Amino acid sequence: MLTIELTGLRFHAFHGLYKEEKKIGGDYEVNVTIQHLPKKLPVVHIDETIDYTVVYNLINELMQKPEPLLETVASLIASEILRKFSHAETVSVSVTKLNPPIIAFQGSVGVKCVLNRESEK
Repeated sequence: MLTIELTGLRFHAFHGLYKEEKKIGGDYEVNVTIQHLPKKLPVVHIDETIDYTVVYNLINELMQKPEPLLETVASLIASEILRKFSHAETVSVSVTKLNPPIIAFQGSVGVKCVLNRESEK
């Protein structure tokens, strides 16, 4: 099993329930882990693995589509990765809102979605 990781991806996006979030947006961090079993090792060609530039472009596209809930964003990213890469077995996506609009709150909030190919059938 090989694991592909994209970590610390930063985006300015417009997800959220509140009017201000939809208007001015917020900063987000996305982390993705993809597990797949290549047909052979060592992997010597990009077609034998998960192209992380394609994964990044997919994440970037989905992050630009406003959604009210982070749960929706994380599950859409995970589902699309499984759909796009037939050899991906398990996908874990965490989406973190770095400065949520909560009065007197310091920190971040986030969600994690883990999907595997068997659960998507």
